[in-house]
Amino acid sequence: MDTIALWIGRGLSVLAVLFFIMDSVMKLVRTQVSVAATVGLGYGDAQVVPIGITLLVCTALYAFPRTAFLGAILLTGYLGGAVASNIRAGSPVFNCAFPIIFAAIAWAGLALRDPRIQALILAR
Repeated sequence: MDTIALWIGRGLSVLAVLFFIMDSVMKLVRTQVSVAATVGLGYGDAQVVPIGITLLVCTALYAFPRTAFLGAILLTGYLGGAVASNIRAGSPVFNCAFPIIFAAIAWAGLALRDPRIQALILAR
């Protein structure tokens, strides 16, 4: 595997993991911004912490090489739910596109650092 691609993949993966950890911790400690955003999307106040736990578990699975593929799939589902929630709530286009961008970053990071994913994508 190309060393440059490997390091770019690791960098993208670290970027995604750090963002997901920040987002989940904000939900777990129930920051005002996080609670307001979640309630603004139509979820109840009581769902903020379970959503944060879900994101943290998915992120942990993504962070470890052995379970990274499963984590990426689960994060894709989580982020797809974020897109659907934003569309349903009538959010601006950027709010709807942001989860898609981070899903792409997570998958690009995984694909660049894991030759098995490259083989799946390129069908080698």
